[in-house]
Amino acid sequence: MDVIYYLIQNMLPVGIPLLLVALGGMFSERSGVINIALEGIMLFGAFFGALFVLNVQGSSMGPQTVLLIGMLVAAVSGLIYSLLLSFASINMKANQVIVGTALNMLIPAVILLFSKMFFNSDGITTSMRFYIREIPVLGQIPIIGPMFFQRTYLTVIIGFIILAIAVILLYKTRFGLRLRACGEHPHAADSVGINVYKMRYAGVSLSGILAGIGGFFYAVGVMDGNVSGHTGVAGFGFLALAVMIFGQWKPIRIMFAAMFFAFLRTLAYSVSLIPFLFNLGIDQTYYKILPYLATMVVLALTSKNSRAPKAEGIPYDKSQR
Repeated sequence: MDVIYYLIQNMLPVGIPLLLVALGGMFSERSGVINIALEGIMLFGAFFGALFVLNVQGSSMGPQTVLLIGMLVAAVSGLIYSLLLSFASINMKANQVIVGTALNMLIPAVILLFSKMFFNSDGITTSMRFYIREIPVLGQIPIIGPMFFQRTYLTVIIGFIILAIAVILLYKTRFGLRLRACGEHPHAADSVGINVYKMRYAGVSLSGILAGIGGFFYAVGVMDGNVSGHTGVAGFGFLALAVMIFGQWKPIRIMFAAMFFAFLRTLAYSVSLIPFLFNLGIDQTYYKILPYLATMVVLALTSKNSRAPKAEGIPYDKSQR
């Protein structure tokens, strides 16, 4: 039972960044814009969030207050960076995949340059820890308490709150209906007075906000506050794209897909605690490959039945109506 608790407690801080970034990709693609730049936006948000933490550590602010403000800094950073994709894809009608790829390649180089100039290192390392031993009241709930509310991070609670908001926003609001319409039939949406350009800007902006937060949560919960231009975010942005496709652009399915991949990653780093796997004598490196191998297998098996938004990746042009 202790092993199960350990796996779940270590899976959640990994799964939440994946979930948030995949939800961001979902909002963007639901509006009709492919966001390949999730990796770069994650790294951008993580860097500025960590930069904020570095500047306030040692102050009178508590770690959870710093976490919340750092989250807002990362969200704004992600939003600003995503506007480059919005402008190029929506206004300039550029190829969205190429723009996203360029944005992914730009940020690691910028972070390396900035870090070398100001810190003489490859990135930022913070000393503040945001670990929570137990969340009051919730941590005392039998079975559920030890699994989800003990030895955890506030990021886990925030992640599930954002998931609930995303479900309501996408399916229960006029905004969500309009966003989905712009990703499926933008000309039909335009004919009833919906501003397709604004809705696509909104979708990509939400994507930037969530990817920025996801990047910061990855730095906090997985990398212990370290953000490097060399290691980046370990391909989590691309893994989030796979999670989004596996989840069929639906929030709840995306959550289960994110937790599945997070579980595989956690398992890879916990082999020594599981006698059956440890006794097999397989090198841990092979277990670390599992999440990425599973990504390829899952996409190969499910891509045939995937149903992406019909108008994603197609620049909107009123004159073609």
